[in-house]
Amino acid sequence: MAAISGHCTFRSHQSPLTDPASSFYGGDLRSSSISFASPSLVRRTHISCQASSATSPPSSFVNVTEKGEKKDFLHISDFDKSTILKILDRAIEIEAQLKSGDRSFTPFKGKTMAMIFAKPSMRTRVSFETGFFLLGGHAIYLGPDDIQMGKREETRDVARVLSRYNDIIMARVFAHQDILNLAKFSTVPVINGLTDYNHPCQIMADALTIIEHIGRLEGTKVVYVGDGNNIVHSWLLLASVVPFHFVCACPKGFEPDKEAVDKAQKAGISKIEITNDPKEAVKDADVVYSDVWASMGQKEEASYRRQVFQGFQIDEALMKIAGPKAYFMHCLPAERGVEVTDSVIEAPNSIVFPQAENRMHAQNAIMLHVLGL
Repeated sequence: MAAISGHCTFRSHQSPLTDPASSFYGGDLRSSSISFASPSLVRRTHISCQASSATSPPSSFVNVTEKGEKKDFLHISDFDKSTILKILDRAIEIEAQLKSGDRSFTPFKGKTMAMIFAKPSMRTRVSFETGFFLLGGHAIYLGPDDIQMGKREETRDVARVLSRYNDIIMARVFAHQDILNLAKFSTVPVINGLTDYNHPCQIMADALTIIEHIGRLEGTKVVYVGDGNNIVHSWLLLASVVPFHFVCACPKGFEPDKEAVDKAQKAGISKIEITNDPKEAVKDADVVYSDVWASMGQKEEASYRRQVFQGFQIDEALMKIAGPKAYFMHCLPAERGVEVTDSVIEAPNSIVFPQAENRMHAQNAIMLHVLGL
């Protein structure tokens, strides 16, 4: 689910997506691949694959770590295609082993994870906590009132303290700069559980779901219908690394961040389209994707947005235009009867619940990667 702050009727977009050599990335793309070989996991599947409501981020994004080799998972575009596909391949392996009932693979045994939640979430908390536990670890939930990061205690101090207690930190926060500051001052890996700017773990789960149901990501057409929010930004970041056709259909004035779009288009990896016509957009789609129209921080705009977004609801008629092969996806929670009808969510071609489950499997693989396991 997108979680955004700011007003919707007029947008001043400023993107954190600058040149990789800029201070946003700190010159560290963290794109090195690691070996995923494990004696208890046998590789069975190989994957073949050939980013509105954007808030204005701080003018200077810094993502420089205090130790050279630490890996974080902050943006999908911090990694190359090979690494992203290896993580997804690993997720499929771990999912298969867990579903077989085999609980012998416990790479997180003796490790702890601090989970910072500046905003609540069912899927993010349960998928991370359960996944870390199933692989042998212990996760600690820190809710909005436990830390009050940036208010009760500075982010840099929180990062340094939690790094001394834990092996990994996951954070679900509002401002994108908060996750960058955590990563800068932490001496253990930091995973982005969501910010107002992007939601990389969700899109990794989405990519995993598409691969499991369609057989590939490359060559597919993914059409997002709704608000150009942090989910869209994450799709754009993935499209700048792995090639596929991505279309965002949104009302005028609710387009995704322009620099995020430009970056994805200039990468020359995927076909990127931004349109205001959902009916034209969904034609021949492999996936039709939706999210709530008013996210956390926008609820006061809900009634206004329902007027502006008329015609952007995903109903049976729109899915019929998409064609019989189109799957429906939603990052949840959904407002049934608003951005999507109940009949579409409950239809046989809806894969929203396997998609939700895959949050855990994708995140397990992400955690293994950043921990070098």
